[in-house]
Amino acid sequence: MPPERFPEVELTTDRLRLRAFTAADTDDVYRAVSDPSSQEWLPMPAPGVRYTRDHAALWCREEARHALAVGDGIHWAAEEVAGGGFVGSFGLVRTLWASRCTEVGYWCAPGARGRGYATEAVTEIAHWALIGQGFERVELKAATGNTASRRVAEKAGFVREGVERNAMPLHRGRTDLVVYSLIPRDLP
Repeated sequence: MPPERFPEVELTTDRLRLRAFTAADTDDVYRAVSDPSSQEWLPMPAPGVRYTRDHAALWCREEARHALAVGDGIHWAAEEVAGGGFVGSFGLVRTLWASRCTEVGYWCAPGARGRGYATEAVTEIAHWALIGQGFERVELKAATGNTASRRVAEKAGFVREGVERNAMPLHRGRTDLVVYSLIPRDLP
C-alpha cells in the first residue's frame, strides 16, 4: 500500500504562485540559499558545509519532490504572479499522517524579504492543510534569534507555545527554536 501523501497541487494567492520546483530554478535557489544572510539561519546543505550550485541543482531536480513521493510533505517554489520573480521555498515537512500534524518550513530569497510574501505563503499553506486537507495541527518553528521568521508566524496567526532548547544545528553552533502552532479553531 503506498504511503499517504499530499496531492501535487499549485496554490495561488493574490501575489504569489506556489508550484513544483524545476531544474530552471537552480540558479535562483543557489543565489538565495548561498547568500550569507540565508546561511545564518539555514544549515544547508549541512552544518559547516558550503552550499554549492550542485546542491541547488539536486534540490530542484530530485530532493524537493522526494518528500511528496514518500509522504513526508510537499515543497513549492514561490514566484510572483506579476512578473514571475523567484520568491523562495515553502513547504510542509515532518508530516505525521496518523495524528494529522505537519510543520511548515520556508525561506525567502534576500531580494524578496520584507514584502510580506512569507506571511502570505505561510497563511495560504496552513489554511490549505487545515481546511483543504483535514489536518488538525500545523507547526512552525523559528530560531529564537530569527525575529523575521517569528514575525511571520505571528502575522500568519500562529500561537506561540514555547521553546525547544538546543533543538537545531546551525553553521555556527546550535540554537533554541520557538514553537508555534495553528489549529482549526484558531482560524477566522
